[in-house]
Amino acid sequence: QVQLVESGGGLVQPGGSLRLSCAVSRSSINDYNMAWYRQVPGKEREFVARITTTGKAQYADFVQARFTISRDNAKNTVFLQMNSLKPEDTAVYYCNARGVVSSAWGQGTQVTVSS
Repeated sequence: QVQLVESGGGLVQPGGSLRLSCAVSRSSINDYNMAWYRQVPGKEREFVARITTTGKAQYADFVQARFTISRDNAKNTVFLQMNSLKPEDTAVYYCNARGVVSSAWGQGTQVTVSS
């Protein structure tokens, strides 16, 4: 079973940047479309960005060109570069791997945008 471990979250001021990482183990990242979701207490988990096995990226409308998803297949890792962060970006960010027959989630990493 593929395992995902997120890192890179933290506290940042509005307008700042963070880079989230999702390290994949027990399987090759080449077999999965990878995505980032986020969730705040009391709300449903929402889609942030996705990158396919071929490198095609897709973003939620609220990203507005502020975030960039990328993958390093050699390092078995997916990244989410987040710039121009806003207080409303505060959430737990989750990594998701979706293969042909299986899907997995990481444990999440907290991102807090506050002055």
